[in-house]
Amino acid sequence: MKILITGGAGFLGTQLARAILARGTLRGERITALTLSDIAGTLAPDLAGNPLVRFVRGNLSHRLGEALSNTPDAVFHLASAVSGECEADFDLGLASNLDATRALLEALRAQYARTGQAPLLFFSSSVAVFGSDPALPLPSVVRDETLPTPQSSYGIHKFICEQLVADYTRKGFLDGRVARLMTVSVRPGRPNGAASSFLSGIVREPLAGVDSVCPVDPSTEVALASPATTIAGILTVAEATREAFGGRTALNLPALTVTVGEMIDALAQVAGSDVAARVRMVADPAIARIVGGWPARFECRRTSSLGLKPDASYADIIRQYLGTTAA
Repeated sequence: MKILITGGAGFLGTQLARAILARGTLRGERITALTLSDIAGTLAPDLAGNPLVRFVRGNLSHRLGEALSNTPDAVFHLASAVSGECEADFDLGLASNLDATRALLEALRAQYARTGQAPLLFFSSSVAVFGSDPALPLPSVVRDETLPTPQSSYGIHKFICEQLVADYTRKGFLDGRVARLMTVSVRPGRPNGAASSFLSGIVREPLAGVDSVCPVDPSTEVALASPATTIAGILTVAEATREAFGGRTALNLPALTVTVGEMIDALAQVAGSDVAARVRMVADPAIARIVGGWPARFECRRTSSLGLKPDASYADIIRQYLGTTAA
């Protein structure tokens, strides 16, 4: 089994690569090669030193031929420009999210034409495909049948790509699986351009002794998942049979619903009130508008049927983060 992960030097790509290598198999087949592709960055030492791993650095659209040169059996497409970047730079969002994904789909279609084998493609979508439209207000609970009505460029890009993956799957060019990821918290490292970046920063920075800014009202509800729960969801969806996945429509991964205030309370519970006091409330209307438009409550029957469950509590998520950073 030869695998490609786009966005492979990023946080989730790195965690997914480690999980796949630790398992040694995917869909019951032994891993023989793992290509990680990313526009920038370097691989973690444990990945860079693994003889099965190859790194392709550069813009995916420009390096696609090299990334696919060993004819992968499975592709995990995680690479994208994030929400804040897409709002700030419309052309960047189109190029990184739509154009690169379309190029990848066409390359996999050509691979199918050469080999007669439809490769597996996992596409990481987002809850940003949901929003409240004047004609279709967002329901209080998002269910599997809730119609996406994106209210941001990032959400639009993800929804368009969901439909493209579904159509390429319908035509038999590939075996597409799309899962909408919840906001992942707590992410290590530095803040990025995502509107949701603070949902890790208000925990990560205070634990490191650094002040952090919360740009939204503490009563704001959000849907979160820990890194471990997210990776487990991605692999479960990738390995599910077509019958178990159910059709070609994207599914929603499990979500823990929590308010931002409850996140800060959990930080105080786990690390102490002095640490939680490092979070300052500084309103940012642009961030609040984007995050406030995302759904916070989900009923995920399809992923529940695959055995997936949300994290038990945000305090548990913080403890998971502390355990991984101490390791």
